[in-house]
Amino acid sequence: MVSRAQIGFRSERGPILLALMLSTGLIAIDATILATAVQSIVADLGGFSQFPWLFSVYLLAQAVSVPVYAKLADMFGRKPILLLGIALFLIGSIACGLAWSMPALVAFRALQGLGAGAVAPMAQTVVGDIYTLEERAKVQGYIASVWAIASVAGPALGGVFSQFVSWRWIFLVNIPLCLLAGLLILRDYRERLERSERRVDVLGAVVLTAGLVAVILAVIEGGHAWAWLSPQSLGLAAFGIAALAAFVVLSRRAEEPILDLALLRPAVVWVPTCISACVGALLTGITAFAPSYLERAAGATPLVAGFAVAACSLGWPLAASTAGRIYLRWGFRRTALIGSAIATAGAVGLLAVVWRPDPVTIGLCAFGIGFGLGWTATPTLIAAQASVSWSSRGAVTGLNVFARTAGGALGVAIYGAISNTVLAAGRGETDPATVISATSWVFGGAAATAAIMLVAAAAMPRPAASG
Repeated sequence: MVSRAQIGFRSERGPILLALMLSTGLIAIDATILATAVQSIVADLGGFSQFPWLFSVYLLAQAVSVPVYAKLADMFGRKPILLLGIALFLIGSIACGLAWSMPALVAFRALQGLGAGAVAPMAQTVVGDIYTLEERAKVQGYIASVWAIASVAGPALGGVFSQFVSWRWIFLVNIPLCLLAGLLILRDYRERLERSERRVDVLGAVVLTAGLVAVILAVIEGGHAWAWLSPQSLGLAAFGIAALAAFVVLSRRAEEPILDLALLRPAVVWVPTCISACVGALLTGITAFAPSYLERAAGATPLVAGFAVAACSLGWPLAASTAGRIYLRWGFRRTALIGSAIATAGAVGLLAVVWRPDPVTIGLCAFGIGFGLGWTATPTLIAAQASVSWSSRGAVTGLNVFARTAGGALGVAIYGAISNTVLAAGRGETDPATVISATSWVFGGAAATAAIMLVAAAAMPRPAASG
């Protein structure tokens, strides 16, 4: 058994681990810091009905770029792609901090998402490259600590900046983090590259992007910018579905598809991919809507409203830090099944208490959801990684991260459409009763998503439990 000293900061790989933790910190902070500032951003720039785009376009850009980066990483190595992602995230953060309107902020969030699409999967892939399966069980504790710190620091910073300074600092704070992360990766990470001659499926990437954008646009703007059954909604939905169907056909014919759907044939890969999509949708349903619900329905301040996001985000790393020991003892399937059951119980509890907007109760339910996700997402991803060779590990990791981000983008779009529809039918976002009603439908969708995730976890193949 490898001792913790051999994988800690004092080991030969210690500087790389620190660099990966800092890179992960960029995404971890961004995942929690924005939600608490939504009301301040809307008050400054307007466009409450458009705020789901701040999350959806970021996740969409991340989702469609992940498979591209994963393919490039298998061709040219992890290091240059990771550095590119940090650079794009830095530029996007600066632009967001200087945004002059909601459309501009949405556009710059897309640029941030393109950077996150490289950082998130590459950090996970590098961990898979330099650590064994047994070592990764301990390394997850270090990575989880980043999310634990971010779960507290993110909402706190978001609340402080939006309440006392300016919401723009939630983006500008990324500047020193990006610079330090890039420096550490550039200086300390030297990979042994197994270079391969491969092609990037540009056509597939374009068709996939077009399909997802059309579907999300139809969902978010339907019933708001135009009627649900209007030519715009029906046309966009039809185009999006047709484009996604065309992407499936193209991916089967392409020599090097941007998303290798053949990797989904083993259950040990496609089941974690489905679970990852549910994780993304469930997580965005809580982090994007809970703070606004508490601020408008309970009159909570941004700092207090951020408690719900912090609780959810804190539960995840606390569970993930112990997930390694659990799945080595109980197996991937049983760990994921227990985690999914806990997350489902938390989501159902959230739906049950939504009519009594209390930050403490909402936070406790959110913590349960986050804890369950920590025991679900990590074991299923590692199970998928462990089932393939080095040359395919980047693609499998990218596929998993793509599913999570695409699930989050579609999830927040659907939840946003539900919320906007209920708000439009009532007295709008200024009426607490209408806000509660809209949020109850959103939380109901989150509970249904958690139930689907639980069913998928039960479908994990038993042989994968041995790792």
